[in-house]
Amino acid sequence: MMGPSGLGTITPTYVGGFTSSGTTLSCHVLILSVLFRRWYKMRALLIHADRFEYESKSPTKVAEELPEGHSKGQSFQEALVVFSTVEPSDEDVAAVTENVSSDVVEVCGKVGAERVVLYPYAHLSPRLAGPELAVAVLKAVEEAIRSKGVEVHRAPFGWYKAFEIRCKGHPLSELSRDYTSEKKTGREEVVEKISSSYLILMPDGREIPVDMDDVDSLSTLGDDHPLKKFILSEEIGRSRGVEPPSIKAMQRLELVDYEEASDRGHFRLYPKGHLVFKLLESWAEQIAVDRIGAMQIDTPIMYDWSQPDIRSQGMSFHERHYTIKTEENREFVLRFAGDFGLFRMMKDATLSYRNLPLRIYEFSKSFRLEKRGELTGLKRLRAFHMPDVHCFDRDIDAGWKEYMHLYRNYSDLADATGVEYAVAFRVVKDFYDRYKQHIVELLKYSDRPALIEVLSEMKHYWAVKHEFNGIDSTGGAVQLSTVQLDVADAERYGIVFVDEDGKKKGCIICHSSIGSIERWVYVLLEEALKQKKPSLPFWLSPTQVRLIPVGESFLPDCESFSKALGARVDIDDTDDSVGKKIRKAEREWVNMIIVIGEKEKSSGRYPVRLRTGEMKDMTEEQLVDEIRRLSEGYPSGRLPLPVMLSKRPVFRG
Repeated sequence: MMGPSGLGTITPTYVGGFTSSGTTLSCHVLILSVLFRRWYKMRALLIHADRFEYESKSPTKVAEELPEGHSKGQSFQEALVVFSTVEPSDEDVAAVTENVSSDVVEVCGKVGAERVVLYPYAHLSPRLAGPELAVAVLKAVEEAIRSKGVEVHRAPFGWYKAFEIRCKGHPLSELSRDYTSEKKTGREEVVEKISSSYLILMPDGREIPVDMDDVDSLSTLGDDHPLKKFILSEEIGRSRGVEPPSIKAMQRLELVDYEEASDRGHFRLYPKGHLVFKLLESWAEQIAVDRIGAMQIDTPIMYDWSQPDIRSQGMSFHERHYTIKTEENREFVLRFAGDFGLFRMMKDATLSYRNLPLRIYEFSKSFRLEKRGELTGLKRLRAFHMPDVHCFDRDIDAGWKEYMHLYRNYSDLADATGVEYAVAFRVVKDFYDRYKQHIVELLKYSDRPALIEVLSEMKHYWAVKHEFNGIDSTGGAVQLSTVQLDVADAERYGIVFVDEDGKKKGCIICHSSIGSIERWVYVLLEEALKQKKPSLPFWLSPTQVRLIPVGESFLPDCESFSKALGARVDIDDTDDSVGKKIRKAEREWVNMIIVIGEKEKSSGRYPVRLRTGEMKDMTEEQLVDEIRRLSEGYPSGRLPLPVMLSKRPVFRG
């Protein structure tokens, strides 16, 4: 299956109707029955195609007999192709039939398709109905569509088939649907009927109602409170709309810059920026692997968009995506999250309850085709790097433990950076009522209140999620780390484990991200720019110590001293005056500046000018101890440029 003007061939293995090896719903469905009252009965992927061809290769033991005169190869022009999976809970065939046929006919009319092709396809769900029920539903849908005056063809059930498709590529050419015996439940209909209420939850458990149309309802929070800034900016929409000063700062400091030869929202990293990036990447890995205990994987960045399971999964995220067309006329989508490869890997894995909790880390280069007007420096861009951690566990209670484990680690992370941030939760009402105390425990750990958006029912795959939102120097907000408790996707994508009773059950999944590296750079720069003298955390500064000799004769002393400090130390050997050298170091946000002359050489004591403006007289041993204290627990890296400033190129004039 291909996107706009693309043509690709795959040979899917379809054994329609095999039951899913004893797969059962795990107990969280019983605990939260209200959340699952829309349990899906039939899944479909609707593709409006210029051309669709398939060939029935060989039958399985449950295959339908081909009607007399029915050719194994079929070709259709201007068709709405309905890839369909019937699930085992489809008891009311008549009700499902009416919902599916009415919706398909409506879509067919909207897009102007000349005919409908019903194509049985098992890969949209791990929960497959038995052959008799599946065939009964598909035949009934076929007849119902025909009775509504639309030409329809149904591909045979239970055959291994190869197909080729050329998708139209217009906004309605790719639609995913989940049908029940009650009514159709497209995402738009679900979202429309979901209501939200808001409150501020305090660490002591108090709830303060919030009216988003009444700013006075936020009076509990001071004007400078990060949570109030977040609500005003992101929920009420009072952002100032000014350019964040970090854009000019990242360019002037020769960290990051736009690349005009690339697409908008893609950046180049200069040597100093590359160092900061790699240190943050190492820090993320340290948190994920050493602290959280995750195993690291790596998966491809692009996936065949012709495969219905990839397309269905991609469309469920509702993100704008990049596509790439090859010389073979195949179309690939660039991933906008690490879930594509991870879910496929986990579907293929054999898991036991003994393997749980299972934690997986991936440093995911990702792409989202954000609108041009939404692009803002490193705050919102089109190519970014996501350190993602996914945790798989057996039930809601175990999933909550993983959720809280991730929350605490990400809270420690945010606190360690010193950035200003606010916490916001989005949670389904039934879930909030049952697990409010868990959220209160987390807020006690963070020692800060949170905005709680209470949803009347589920509109996504998660029952609860939260974000740590960094506050920039303009009062705007940017999402950093996030955790989502997913109670639906494991069954949908076939990620199951064998429980103690020998039955296969769907996992609970905690999706989480430490936060894109680019956004961490953004918020760290913005936090620095709130200060009178901006600076990066010591462990992230490209130059931690700048040595300034009072004359050329002291260069050897500076070189010897620099090697003893155990830090990123450079030496200003240019012909500028000492005063100008100091001002230059301050403009570069160097953490420590030391002028070395005869007095320092003979006494062994050094005047250390800190970024705060404070002067400290220190011995070499004291300085080494202070550097060690400021760097302890963080990744280290080499100086990204030559030690001598005179040897350095100017990357941005």
